[in-house]
Amino acid sequence: MRKLDYRWHLREVMAMRGMFATTDLRPLLAERGIELSPSQVYRLVTERPERLNLAVLMALMDILGCRMEELIEPVAAQVPAARRAAGQEGSGPPGGPGVGEFRPRRARVLPPSEGGPAN
Repeated sequence: MRKLDYRWHLREVMAMRGMFATTDLRPLLAERGIELSPSQVYRLVTERPERLNLAVLMALMDILGCRMEELIEPVAAQVPAARRAAGQEGSGPPGGPGVGEFRPRRARVLPPSEGGPAN
């Protein structure tokens, strides 16, 4: 199974357009009907968003005069080195045990045997 990830390039695209402060972006978003708090704009610029409203994306593209591909770069997800070395790319058998192999087994409660310790 192929996992996808992405890189967020808003800060770089802003810099290429001469915008170096997150405070420059807030009034431009407001002109397009996007009301975000200063902290929301800061996080949008400095962190990689997990979710992004399409209206915000369209406003950013309009403000910066860029395409979506310039802001969001799809990339293949990195598989942790320990899993790669063990040959466990997926959760199935080729190369290693699957998730089901690590589940606890159901306990069997046996009646106390005669002569043995009883709790």
